[in-house]
Amino acid sequence: MRKDIEIPKSEGVYIAIVLEYNPEYEFDDWNAYLINDLDTDLEMVFVVTEGYDTERRTSKMRHAMPIIPKKSYAKIELMMEDVFELNNKFSVSYFAEGKLYDKKYIFTKNSINKNALRDIPHMEFKGVLMK
Repeated sequence: MRKDIEIPKSEGVYIAIVLEYNPEYEFDDWNAYLINDLDTDLEMVFVVTEGYDTERRTSKMRHAMPIIPKKSYAKIELMMEDVFELNNKFSVSYFAEGKLYDKKYIFTKNSINKNALRDIPHMEFKGVLMK
């Protein structure tokens, strides 16, 4: 029976940690975004985030987004630089074309930094991308 269960592979959906200027506070903020690079909308998106290492663990944060249109992105959360010294896990579940997808993205400790900034698809900002 297990062999009859189809588990679709999640492709074209990414997590980016982006450094962007906040004009209100006149400071650069790190923000996490979910990027939909597919030609279809993502529906009922659910994201759970947490930071961890062998000795410490942050609280789990849960985020729900009803829809993320095709070829677009949505902000997940503001990230404090203190958590970059931890592994940061993003568990993403969503529906697309009538199927449920699930994928985990892990930014290893200290992988999010200004030296790792690159161009991000569909965004005018630079950041660290996890496919």
